[in-house]
Amino acid sequence: MAYTSLSQIQDAIKKTETNIEKLVRNYLSNIETNRDLNAFLEVFEAESIQRAQALDAKFARGEQMGRLFGLVIGLKDNICYKDHKVSASSKILEGFESIYSSTAVERLLSEDAIILGRLNCDEFAMGSSTENSAFGNVLNPIDRTRVPGGSSGGSAAAVKADLCHATLGSDTGGSIRQPASFCDIVGFKPTYGRISRHGLIAYSSSFDQIGPFTKSVEDTKAIYEAIAGRDEFDATTSAKPIHAVHPKKTTYKIAYFPEVLNSEGVSAEVKEACQDFLKKAKEQGHEIVEYSFKYLDYLIPIYYVLTTAEASSNLARFDGVKYGYRSKDANDLEELYVRSRSEGFGPEVKRRIMLGTFVLSAGYYDAYYTKAQKVRRILRDEMSKLLTDCDFLFTPTCPSVPFKFGDKTSNPIEMYFADIFTVLANIVGMPAISLPLYKNAAGLPMGMQLMSHSWEEEKLFDFGMDLMEKIK
Repeated sequence: MAYTSLSQIQDAIKKTETNIEKLVRNYLSNIETNRDLNAFLEVFEAESIQRAQALDAKFARGEQMGRLFGLVIGLKDNICYKDHKVSASSKILEGFESIYSSTAVERLLSEDAIILGRLNCDEFAMGSSTENSAFGNVLNPIDRTRVPGGSSGGSAAAVKADLCHATLGSDTGGSIRQPASFCDIVGFKPTYGRISRHGLIAYSSSFDQIGPFTKSVEDTKAIYEAIAGRDEFDATTSAKPIHAVHPKKTTYKIAYFPEVLNSEGVSAEVKEACQDFLKKAKEQGHEIVEYSFKYLDYLIPIYYVLTTAEASSNLARFDGVKYGYRSKDANDLEELYVRSRSEGFGPEVKRRIMLGTFVLSAGYYDAYYTKAQKVRRILRDEMSKLLTDCDFLFTPTCPSVPFKFGDKTSNPIEMYFADIFTVLANIVGMPAISLPLYKNAAGLPMGMQLMSHSWEEEKLFDFGMDLMEKIK
């Protein structure tokens, strides 16, 4: 049986209709049946069965179980798990084993979750289709000729195909929400600083956030509450209470950008779904506000100037000297650096490192990087003003349904625009969720995105659960 929520699983365990070992073995069987999806890079088979047996014994003894008992979860291959391989789906880290676990992993384990394996992704989380992995494409379980989104494509595909109950991904500019939309599941990015980045292989440190993929908003909330909070290993985490008190509402004020619905880059079927959403929300008593947004065309340039600059710095550590891939053909130190990085990194990662190095260079630093930081601040102030006046900003998660493999690989700029509606939340550091509310006539999914003010995750979850009942 495919369970849609963790509470269903826990109820079934309590009624002895199943146990944790049976759950794990069922997921292992599903993984074997769906090997062609290429979602998992490695499955911790023996270890997960052993842990399941230990948790079943703990339950049988009547001991207090963690709040995530029964949760079988996978990790994106850029989240560290002690004594397990982690490669960021890159040749440059192939075979590397982490010497510590990320804070998110430690908190999952402390609540009796089981980690089933590590999941394929775009190399170093750079991509929107999971076509940039050194270990092959991930297929979309809904239509295997189409991409699952990226960069957390393996994480999204695994949940949709029921290879595990939930997964963790990372979101730098939409890498959780965009694949969630393409795979018809729930994807959530928290406020920057809400979930520790300790143990997440860095792409762009002021943008990156860990978050869950689930089949229900209820499970998103449960996982978020288990792993969020202050962490001494990440100075950017906040001590603000996780269970923030928000007045319970029956109706909300929802803003939308008319520029989005009028954009030529948004497909007609996505526009139609957005209009239907706004119509139904209004019928349910919610106030719909049109908010003109003049910065839409600047989002992608700002995002790629800033993230590539940070990537250029963060990825400098992969040099063939300290750890990871080392070229065997180098004759001196300089050649070791050049060959190791040229051979170890894939084309997209090299493209972004070069772009980041360019915008940080002496002649262009102020023209690009400094200016982008200034506009980032303007956007933050603009969104703070908007989301103080309104409860949510509504947009489609993506401008189209999942596209076919190869459709955008020849044009990097076109690929980058797949994230046009998701990057804003990362630029300003605010939380956003993608909900699987619509499908087109061919059955391809179209996720809808809601964004709220910083630290207002609880409000997002409350409204998200309501929408999943009343609109889907």
